[in-house]
Amino acid sequence: MIPDLAPGYLTWDEVDPARHPFDSASVAHAVHALGPAQCVPCRPDVSVADPAMNSWSWDVARPWADAMSHALVERYGRWAVGWRWSRGEGDFDGGPVGHWCCVRDSITTPQETLARVATSLCEWREWLESLAGWFEAYPLELDSVADQRILWERAARNLILHVVDRTGCDSGWYGHCEQVLTWFLSRWGIAPGTADELVKQSIGGRFESRTGPDTELVEEVAERLALSLQPAAAGIRSAGVAPDHLQRWLEVRKAVQWQEAPDRGPQGPAAGSRDGAAEDIRAFDGAVDPARASGLLAALELMRADAARGAELDFELLRSWQQHVLGVEQPPQFRTLPAFAKGGRERYGIGPDTRDLLDACLAGSQRGDGQRLPLTARAARAYLDVCFFHPFDDGNARSAFLALLFVLAREGIALNGVGLLRRVTFQADSPQDALILTRYIDVHLAETRPSAGPGTRSSSA
Repeated sequence: MIPDLAPGYLTWDEVDPARHPFDSASVAHAVHALGPAQCVPCRPDVSVADPAMNSWSWDVARPWADAMSHALVERYGRWAVGWRWSRGEGDFDGGPVGHWCCVRDSITTPQETLARVATSLCEWREWLESLAGWFEAYPLELDSVADQRILWERAARNLILHVVDRTGCDSGWYGHCEQVLTWFLSRWGIAPGTADELVKQSIGGRFESRTGPDTELVEEVAERLALSLQPAAAGIRSAGVAPDHLQRWLEVRKAVQWQEAPDRGPQGPAAGSRDGAAEDIRAFDGAVDPARASGLLAALELMRADAARGAELDFELLRSWQQHVLGVEQPPQFRTLPAFAKGGRERYGIGPDTRDLLDACLAGSQRGDGQRLPLTARAARAYLDVCFFHPFDDGNARSAFLALLFVLAREGIALNGVGLLRRVTFQADSPQDALILTRYIDVHLAETRPSAGPGTRSSSA
């Protein structure tokens, strides 16, 4: 099972509807615009018992469904992988979705199949929104576990029954039940790993496939879970809150020796023999979703026009590009909640001055910055600022990519290639990563200016 595609691996941060905007009215159109929609596999005209059907299911249909999952994730976020988590023994075991069964039975004609994909995605989203509603109905606090034990117990019992009803207690239903309880604890401050352990200990392997738990067992599991929270809450209070990786980045940002970045000096405008950014977008993004590529190309064109007129890099400029990146009617607003990335391993906080602080950081990308930094350093720093401020609910990596290209374009530079800038992940708390990115930019500058020679270190302070 591939974790990237398996919905059983999803965390609450990845599926929380409050973090991932969604317009159900536009889903059918969006699905038809995705790359896999143009090549729905042709179902063989044989019985389900024919070996050829089994071969088609595994060798043709399943890879297509995986490709559709990848495309939906690129379009909506990782939460979307649950669209084919059907009840019982489907593509994945024990889910809540009723409109999709499995690739063998659900892929028919292209029109029917794509309609089923859209409906299943909406059904999965509706389930997540209903869970969020249940979670919010019990606004519990870890600091008051002892006083609220009955409420925690009631919440756990109701959630178990909610999953029982939705999954029909078919094959593997208990896996999703454990996940939902883990999500609930995560929503109210328990780390996902700790929450998963508490839930598994409370259930103790007593839930079974195709068997609904009796009232006594549900009550016992809910009681054990509530009782286990008090020592867990004490441990969380002693350990402190999860680190804010935005703050870590700001500390690293001050400590990085940006002057050590490669510096090719003021050599003037440069354009490669080809448009590396546009080529990469057509090849990489176009393979995932033609609409995604089209939006990013439109943003790239607008970004270059803004660079040509000498615009200043700030959040307002970013959001004007992001409207095209995301394909939305209005420029998106700055996020209002903490953001997460890298599978939840990095958390970026939010405060009343976060947006102003981002603008102050981006202002340093201008030539003539007080520290007289090399171009590679200013471009890399702008990229990482956008990554770790994470200003948008979606598409931040693409926004960071555009910010980097803008810093170069403002000095008349269009890179020959950009592959190193879009295939590597950088850590918020790593000073080495920041300088590595400057070297990657320098590599592409060397490709664009082949006669410039190797990059040198700047001596300016």
